[in-house]
Amino acid sequence: MSLMVLKFGGTSVGSKERLFHAAAIAKKNWQQGHQVVVVVSAQGDTTDELLEKAAEIGRDLPPREMDMLLATGEQISIALLAMALHQLGCPAVSLTGWQAGVRTDSQHTVARVRFVENARLKEEMEKGKIVVVAGFQGLDEQKDITTIGRGGSDTTAVALAAALGAEKCIIYTDVDGVYTADPRMVEGARKLDDITYDEMLELASMGAQVLHNRSVEMAKRHGVPLEVRSSFTDAPGTVVKEETMERRTVSGIARDLDVAVISLTGTADVPGIAYQIFDRLAKEKISVDMIVQSAGENGCKHICFTVEKRQGERALSIIREQKDVEYASLSMDPEVSKISIVGAGMAGSSGVASDMFQALYEAGINIMFIATSEIKVSVIIRSQDAQRAMQALHDKFFGEKDSMAR
Repeated sequence: MSLMVLKFGGTSVGSKERLFHAAAIAKKNWQQGHQVVVVVSAQGDTTDELLEKAAEIGRDLPPREMDMLLATGEQISIALLAMALHQLGCPAVSLTGWQAGVRTDSQHTVARVRFVENARLKEEMEKGKIVVVAGFQGLDEQKDITTIGRGGSDTTAVALAAALGAEKCIIYTDVDGVYTADPRMVEGARKLDDITYDEMLELASMGAQVLHNRSVEMAKRHGVPLEVRSSFTDAPGTVVKEETMERRTVSGIARDLDVAVISLTGTADVPGIAYQIFDRLAKEKISVDMIVQSAGENGCKHICFTVEKRQGERALSIIREQKDVEYASLSMDPEVSKISIVGAGMAGSSGVASDMFQALYEAGINIMFIATSEIKVSVIIRSQDAQRAMQALHDKFFGEKDSMAR
């Protein structure tokens, strides 16, 4: 008997009708003879509403108590979905993340899954039940409730699939697969039949919101086959796996709006300055992405780097507090976006970056930063140019006339 893990996002369980539709999908898999574990997110805007309630209390609230609050959203979803399954004649049981054996570290609000104790899950499935599990949450070594960050239900689903040796983990969402670009932004965006783990991880990390990047990383590590498909249609989705049938030069284009540029001008051109800055930021849990440093001239150099917008002011404060780092000016620019092209075939192809830069030049878009890896090229541009840049790049790489995607 094979085992399937099905994950439903907040929009897929956001109403009575959608709850029963999700229940019907789970029932269909169960009737086909599969053991079924269902992972669900909080309904609709529940998490945002809980955050608003917390904001009414004050600022700088204890992370542990935030986890206690936010974990309640998924508990509503699992109870309602289990009830819907019972109404459809299916034996079902709802379990919180900790009841399902999800064990995490103690980094409240951004905890990482350490392992899954799967005994309770197996026990309930052996009774013939569909097990409905709350995503996004777990339990740490102190037996405190933790949450694992936005998009964490994807990670929960993959963790359970790995722990149970599932045949497949299907992520049901409000889109019918992974597209070459966000179809809400880019005319002509195409759905992909398949994509590699590495490509999906890069797209997720670069701003594509179909899958949480940590879930893709975990799926690759444990060899869990993923499929992204719509909960509203029966159409096949996009399969995420180790290798695809055809090695595309460019598989997708992603946009990340959650970016701010920190600039230091006139720092001393001596060894250790970069270390002093970035070591302190790392110790303060500030995640730095792209870094550009100018060549030294007249004893000075300039350093620019990107962080998440919410961490921008904190990063400025940390640098200002460093008395041993001198500079002429320090500033932050939040009106920027990161645009990335991703493709496994880029590693063996020349001219991809040049084509990207040509498309942006022809669209009249200035590039502020450039960063590359084996399967990715990213640029920082003004936010006001982001949508135009996405369309120009998509036309370049996926247009009928001049496509490098195939």
